[in-house]
Amino acid sequence: MPLAHPANMMIQIDDKVVSSEILTQRFCCEIASCKGLCCVQGVSGAPLTQQEADLLDILLPAIKPFLSAKGMQTIEGHGVSVVDLDGDLVTPLVEDKECAFAIFENGAACCAIEKAWRNKSIDFQKPISCHLYPIRVKQYATFTALNYDVWKVCDPARLLGDKLGLPVFRFLRDAIERAYGKEFYNQLEEASKLLSARQPDS
Repeated sequence: MPLAHPANMMIQIDDKVVSSEILTQRFCCEIASCKGLCCVQGVSGAPLTQQEADLLDILLPAIKPFLSAKGMQTIEGHGVSVVDLDGDLVTPLVEDKECAFAIFENGAACCAIEKAWRNKSIDFQKPISCHLYPIRVKQYATFTALNYDVWKVCDPARLLGDKLGLPVFRFLRDAIERAYGKEFYNQLEEASKLLSARQPDS
């Protein structure tokens, strides 16, 4: 089971404020069980930076062969990004359901962008918001907040993470290093050791 901390704490590392749940809660994606529902459910698409939206526009011809017909139709009608009701830049949805970049293989949703990347058609893996999930990032004027997001569709991931004893931040090591660098990840490891040392054996 995850380490039992009396309350979620916020840990500051440079200009980032990190929820201690990212260090203490456990998580490992289980696509065989969840069927990629994170690409399907939700009220808006995947959060994008403006730089990512601009890049997807450039890369779209290379991604197009991997898209579904409905996904391509949606993108042709709305573009690679839209602004949602919260004013955030996100990927468009197909008929208010799956992300326009979602495709379905073997009964599960996956990402056409990532498939194009794995096929070496592009050098962009996928939006960083997707790569970092279940970490959600919020930019403020003077700092960046990293929080752990709990979504019911990820229940299988929490069960597998518990079984493997895999904390969120270690599961997301590649994504964290991609977003913030190896030094930041190493500081998360140090923070995790300090938190563990303060807790009784679980």
